[in-house]
Amino acid sequence: MTTVIGLTGGIASGKSTVSKMFATAGIPIIDADKIAHEVVAPNTTVLADIVSVFGGTVLTATGQLDRHKLGNLVFNDDDKLAELNAIVQPVIRKVIRSRIDRFRNRNTPVVVLDAPLFLEQHYEKDVDLIVVVSVPLKIQQARLMARNNLSLAEANERIESQLSLANKVAKADVVIDNSQQLEETRLQVVNLLDKVRQTAD
Repeated sequence: MTTVIGLTGGIASGKSTVSKMFATAGIPIIDADKIAHEVVAPNTTVLADIVSVFGGTVLTATGQLDRHKLGNLVFNDDDKLAELNAIVQPVIRKVIRSRIDRFRNRNTPVVVLDAPLFLEQHYEKDVDLIVVVSVPLKIQQARLMARNNLSLAEANERIESQLSLANKVAKADVVIDNSQQLEETRLQVVNLLDKVRQTAD
């Protein structure tokens, strides 16, 4: 039996740090962000579809997707973002489900689906447990400002463009508090894995 953990969190909440902790513990990670990069590689149908909708200006000189330019086109434009998601998300979902199936067929005990837009893209039915990494808003703002060199207003704009962390926490089976020292976070990951393994046994 395979337990699939859906891992998500708000921007700058430390989800990637927690994902690395799962990986260090030997848990396979299905990384939705990496898959999102794979499906728009040069010469893919997805990239061709993006160019047909948004134009050749979203490509670099070497034919790669210029994610920054594309991001600027869709940021704060719900219609364009919906167009982009209609092209990209079904392909990402297909790859994710294929990889989950592969792990289930191998009876891999625990697998983590690391997906920033886990709830926004409705992956709840694809996993057995929803884990949300959470921090207080002030810490989220401070980390985002430091990491991306943003003003407070810019940080808030990024935070508000996503489903709120409070909404994500409300839908979680398990919440990992990442506001303390990293060792505290790691212990929460270890304890969660112990419980998952005990349940499987």
